[in-house]
Amino acid sequence: MSAQTLLARPHRPVLVAGTLTELAGPTRGIVELPLRLWWNPVRTFDLDEPTMLSWMYENVLREAIRVDELRSYLNGPLLVRLWPQLNLPRAVRAAWEARHPRLRHA
Repeated sequence: MSAQTLLARPHRPVLVAGTLTELAGPTRGIVELPLRLWWNPVRTFDLDEPTMLSWMYENVLREAIRVDELRSYLNGPLLVRLWPQLNLPRAVRAAWEARHPRLRHA
């Protein structure tokens, strides 16, 4: 791991999608995250409820280790809209904003 690698949490590098357009996840309805991304017995999120939507996005951005997880659960335009209100570790925010400057201005 290089000195410039940003960590989502100890020993976990931040994973960033190559483009926002590849993020084609759902924007509405009920989503169930796999146990690997959410360790709670209740793993469903109602995306029509703003708090649950933000909570799911924050968790996926912190915990994803494969690009297909980002693509499956995040939606590019929705991420841009939610970005200012998401509570993220500094390293996650910095890595995503470095790759996608549009998020910095969202």
